Amino acid sequence: MKNKVYIFDTTLRDGEQALHASLSVEQKVRIARQLSRLNVDVIEAGFPISSPGDFDSVKSIAETVQGPAICGLARTIEKDIVACGKALKNGKRSRIHTFIGTSAIHAEKKLRKTEDEILDIARTSVKLARKYTDDVEFSPEDAGRTGPDFLCRIVEAAINAGATTVNIPDTVGYTTPEQFAAVFDDLFNRVPNIDKAIISAHCHDDLGMATANSLTAVAHGARQVECTINGLGERAGNAALEEIVMALKVRKDFFKVSSGVNTKEITRTSRLVRDICNMPVQPNKAIVGTNAFSHSSGIHQDGVLKAKKTYEIMTPRSIGLKENRMNLTSRSGSHMVKNRLISLGYSESEIEMKSFYERFIGLADKKGTVYDDDLITLMEAKSSDEMKDSYSMEYLHVSSGKVVIPTATVRIKHEGKVFQEAGCGDGAVAATTTAIDRIVGYNIKIEEFHLDSITEGREALGKVKIIGKTRDGFFTGNGASTDIVEASAIAYMDVVNKIARIRKFGKKSKLK
Repeated sequence: MKNKVYIFDTTLRDGEQALHASLSVEQKVRIARQLSRLNVDVIEAGFPISSPGDFDSVKSIAETVQGPAICGLARTIEKDIVACGKALKNGKRSRIHTFIGTSAIHAEKKLRKTEDEILDIARTSVKLARKYTDDVEFSPEDAGRTGPDFLCRIVEAAINAGATTVNIPDTVGYTTPEQFAAVFDDLFNRVPNIDKAIISAHCHDDLGMATANSLTAVAHGARQVECTINGLGERAGNAALEEIVMALKVRKDFFKVSSGVNTKEITRTSRLVRDICNMPVQPNKAIVGTNAFSHSSGIHQDGVLKAKKTYEIMTPRSIGLKENRMNLTSRSGSHMVKNRLISLGYSESEIEMKSFYERFIGLADKKGTVYDDDLITLMEAKSSDEMKDSYSMEYLHVSSGKVVIPTATVRIKHEGKVFQEAGCGDGAVAATTTAIDRIVGYNIKIEEFHLDSITEGREALGKVKIIGKTRDGFFTGNGASTDIVEASAIAYMDVVNKIARIRKFGKKSKLK
């Protein structure tokens, strides 16, 4: 199929190499099942010879996950290929991917082999792999820095030996798009049997060009791309699957090819990998970052309200998101703010936009992002006194340990009086919120708890976001501190004070 680009996902192999700890067999199977729902063509499930755990993972995935071809990685060493064959033998569709370094630095410094010796090893290994499966992939490692003559020779030899896919890796992310294009042009022009195999690209992001190089390879004849969810991978990572797939979809007019990926599963897959691998996704990450479909500029928000295509080249729903997000900040225009108030249930006759917008800007300058419950509080407040905190935390102490039930003591000041309570919980944060609840008595149910590290290092500043629910509605609280428990307590107190303002000065929240 000349117009199809096969998607080879290596999250469970190359992606796992970026993690602090290996994934369990169960975790890998969960991710593989979701990759099957995403409808990738190949799942590189692991490196069977590297450990018993990796062997079991490849074996379990091959035996239980339906749809994609399940692939195991092997060096051009007999025991590696045999291990792959054993791990994959019960799979419905299996592939062995074998590789050897071909650049001068790999040949001389790592392998200490001549080009002819490397050619013989490649031929022998591909032939051995073909004894276990008809689907064999060969990679000349560090192809981006391999001399063009030798690269053409080894690609031709691998295909003659039985390789059905030949992958061209930019292993260290060194190649520029122009150079990578020349590599593919050279191969397609000089290798006589090039049409007998699918030619693939595998790019790393050391210089931030993995996606660009992969798409360039597609434009110059590659019909498989090796990539990972969220761009996970060795060092700076691999080409991100979501970027490759959505680029091919959005710019089909340019690439004139497509993948078979179910793009509506992208968000779910990204979040699953993020959570299982404990690898946060940066907010401004293309496609799957939390800001990817957010609009803060008043000009952008106004345009999107009038016609989404003014500032959105793809829809949130196309990747499995329900809708875009309009961030309310000091850059937001009055049109956007008014639109949000109406969506919260206020009628146009209730909104005195000129005075309200001035108060909105004042709050936005103070706190950065303004949330829906902030808007409600602003609408219900009649004076600046109504925006002041009703409760302030004077003291927090937490005791916890392996043999000690987590206990928190808090001291809170309210209307000139000081109250102190203690609470226990499953963890330090739960103990703290229990103690606060005993003082304020609001019966808050935490619907969402999110922690982000704002800075790096041992004294990293952590930011906590809490969404709490009461009979009054939903309320968002934010807190930051180098201590996670303290940041959580600050965020929870933010929720408490918003509830207090609603109950004291105005109507109940209109949030549903």
